[in-house]
Amino acid sequence: MRIFDNEVATESREVIESYLKSMEYRASGLTFTSLYMWRDINSISWEEAGGYLCIASDNHLEESGARPFAFLPLTRTGAYEPESLRQAVLHAKAKFQDAGHSFFMKLVPFHLLEHLHDAFPGEFIYIPDRDNYDYVYLTADLAEFKGRDLHKKKNHLNYFRNHFPEYRYDEMTEDDAEEAIAFIKDFNARKGDLAPNEKKLLEHEELAMQDVFRNLSKTGYISGAIRIDGRIEAISIGGRLGRSTVVCHIEKANTEFRGLYQAICSEYCKKLAGRFKYVNREEDMGLQGLRKAKLSLHPVRMVEKFTVMFK
Repeated sequence: MRIFDNEVATESREVIESYLKSMEYRASGLTFTSLYMWRDINSISWEEAGGYLCIASDNHLEESGARPFAFLPLTRTGAYEPESLRQAVLHAKAKFQDAGHSFFMKLVPFHLLEHLHDAFPGEFIYIPDRDNYDYVYLTADLAEFKGRDLHKKKNHLNYFRNHFPEYRYDEMTEDDAEEAIAFIKDFNARKGDLAPNEKKLLEHEELAMQDVFRNLSKTGYISGAIRIDGRIEAISIGGRLGRSTVVCHIEKANTEFRGLYQAICSEYCKKLAGRFKYVNREEDMGLQGLRKAKLSLHPVRMVEKFTVMFK
């Protein structure tokens, strides 16, 4: 069930991005590419209210089941004014209540909490959501795995380059869609036993990516693939976040090739290093293996996010 009147679609990209581009929100979910990717699975909906964009979403990865939540209303002017923000939040709250749901906000970046405090002094509880903190890296660091901290990653990258010197990295287009979809299906089929929420994530990703691959240019995705012997063996899909950051939404590589994960990360970042200072590699969702992998790349900062509820 969608809370608001409008669905995320290619036709709504211009309107939604007019809000997303108004300021540095920093959170990986606040990109059109992320909203579009998960729009059906999470029943994402939106509407404008008093100069703000209200967005609602389900979260089907919660073990307790899907429960709709709101994003912080997005400003179109690049600034937040307490009274108008208050009215936008109350508008969203009323829509949730009309649909029979309690109201709360999720994935709210720490640096924007002050605006909610000014609009609702003493009325909210702010709960850190560590599982949804974003990991942010310098694009130049991951382009070549520079420095002692990344030495092991560099060794894997060098192994791949030495053993598969004829690999090719290309930007992806809609012409690659069917081959990319087949790659994703094969990738997921090779997975062994998984935790229920991780298995559910992969199933959702596979459904979402079928549409994404067929609409790369219309939706603004920044994507690339590595081919070995002419066959796609690794992909990376992302989108722009603010002026200086690219978000990497999806990264997959055939683990039969040692160093291929490092190679797709490196090639993707090399291609974008001149345009984007930072790469946001999203959250770990509380998955310990994923958390270990993201920490091993030594982020330069974390984007802290909070759940916000009325007292």
